[in-house]
Amino acid sequence: MRDKRMERFSTYEPFYVVLGDKRVADIVITSHARIRYMDRVQDGEVDFNKIAAWMWECLKQNRITPYYRNEQDVYLIDEDIVVVAEFTKLESEVDLIGNTLHKMIIVTYLGKMSETIELRDLKSYYSWLRHSRRMTLLKNTRKRK
Repeated sequence: MRDKRMERFSTYEPFYVVLGDKRVADIVITSHARIRYMDRVQDGEVDFNKIAAWMWECLKQNRITPYYRNEQDVYLIDEDIVVVAEFTKLESEVDLIGNTLHKMIIVTYLGKMSETIELRDLKSYYSWLRHSRRMTLLKNTRKRK
């Protein structure tokens, strides 16, 4: 998802945005992320290009920050929307200096912290989910016996 227009003819505009230690040159939205986006972020039918364009604008405006200081998979958009992303290197592309560029793959949208309070502390939320699933499995195996 690169900028499709340039402001002045024959001027160089960078086609990547720095996010942490990554130079993001492309954004890919998975089908799972699109479904979660429609369920948890914006109601209604939205196509991949609109989500990618919105993510690209968020990147350019520095609205995306890491969820935890050392975490590199979970990000916050506008201090509210929780996003899980992975990065892969673009093999054939480098910037002017020779640094590698990355592709940002949006895995899923977890939701809005303002609506889902559990998202404020992901580590305890995921440990609670694992525990509740384990307890459900134990109850179901007891019923079968």
